Amino acid sequence: MGINASRIPMKEQDPAVRGKNFEEVPYGYSDDEAKAEASRCLKCKKPLCVDGCPVNVKIPEFIGLIANGDFAAAARKIKETNALPAICGRVCPQEEQCECRCILGKKGDPVAIGNLERFAADREREKGTVDLPAKKSSVNKKVAIVGSGPAGLTCAGELVKNGFDVTVFEALHEAGGVLVYGIPEFRLPKEIVKKEISGLESLGVKIVKDFVVGRTATVDDLFNEEKFDAVFVGSGAGLPSFMKIKGENSIGVYSANEYLTRSNLMKAYVSNPTTPIMKGKRVITVGGGNVAMDSARTALRLGANKSMIVYRRSEVEMPARKAEIHHAKEEGIEFHLLCNPVEIIAGDNGAVTGVKCIRMELGEPDERGRRRPVVIKGSEFTLDCEAVIIAIGNSPNPLIPETTPDLKVSEKHGTIVADESDGRTSKKFVYAGGDIVTGAATVILAMGAGKTAAKSIMADLTGGD
Repeated sequence: MGINASRIPMKEQDPAVRGKNFEEVPYGYSDDEAKAEASRCLKCKKPLCVDGCPVNVKIPEFIGLIANGDFAAAARKIKETNALPAICGRVCPQEEQCECRCILGKKGDPVAIGNLERFAADREREKGTVDLPAKKSSVNKKVAIVGSGPAGLTCAGELVKNGFDVTVFEALHEAGGVLVYGIPEFRLPKEIVKKEISGLESLGVKIVKDFVVGRTATVDDLFNEEKFDAVFVGSGAGLPSFMKIKGENSIGVYSANEYLTRSNLMKAYVSNPTTPIMKGKRVITVGGGNVAMDSARTALRLGANKSMIVYRRSEVEMPARKAEIHHAKEEGIEFHLLCNPVEIIAGDNGAVTGVKCIRMELGEPDERGRRRPVVIKGSEFTLDCEAVIIAIGNSPNPLIPETTPDLKVSEKHGTIVADESDGRTSKKFVYAGGDIVTGAATVILAMGAGKTAAKSIMADLTGGD
């Protein structure tokens, strides 16, 4: 019997319905759908998909267990190398990592690895069959983790399993970092993040919230006063970038960070919110990445009649995942491509009334191979709106570098300089990984960095391999 060239699609909420709620868009696989999709795996002797995974999940092994109907064993197999499978199955760009290496993809659809990872993790949680991994005996070493995002949580999970005393310090009032405040509920339900974090706490990870490292205590304080043996910095890239154009300080202009945090973490989307947010009938989001798609789709769910994306290149150059662009289009998000804001227009009361844009055309490729946008002179036009969300990227928060003078940072981007092969920084027993080192990237790459740093911490503190 031949292998089916087409993957099993996941059923989703109707676009006309989901644009008015914050419930998750895909429903996930049924048991039979998961087994059918898993049966497409060729069980390659040299699985290239594993090489494409930053945390080296044993992909053919867990998929084989799903095909055989042993869903609990599949979840355990994933958790041997990935502490957050329900999250990764939803938000990782599998199409650029594991799935793009799948041999089936040469003649049809690659195996839906992300969908199957999500399925295994969801079934484990739904059935209450969650098994905690075995812990090694205590090594009597204390490690502080700065930030409870994907890098910090992964590092904490690896260390606690190996007998280390681990404390995670989180600046906000909920743990999870970008998983909680940055990614909308309809892409990553917060209850799932809480369950994954709860599993780490059950292993012994301590989480201290409302603790700003660099203000409440410095990195040096963690060593000298709290007597930690090592510190891992996974504080992410939470400093928003702006366009520096006229009118950007007008009422109704948000960074995507602020807009999504108000909606996600501070629950501005509820019917009687205590946290205000500009629920304009016409909302413009500037940018073309996943954060821009999240912002535009959130604006729609908050009641916008028209939610618009303004992006200076074409759709081909958009860094957002194809699935996110597809979902946005299905929901009626309006795309204004090859145009760029030059001014935000405000009324006499200082509130936004529109955005003046100029049309662009693509010129020669830049240093990353993407064609540069070039202004078309005299092509200005205005889009009316009541709110503008700037989603053009983030930089690392400078707080930790500024309060840790012997920690080397890059001159151009302000990222902490760390060896990406081991997570070690210029300061002894301080390690770093994720967006604070690479700049804004993906959840799974941050997790890989946390895992790499954990190995170095274990080796340096115990003299091990």
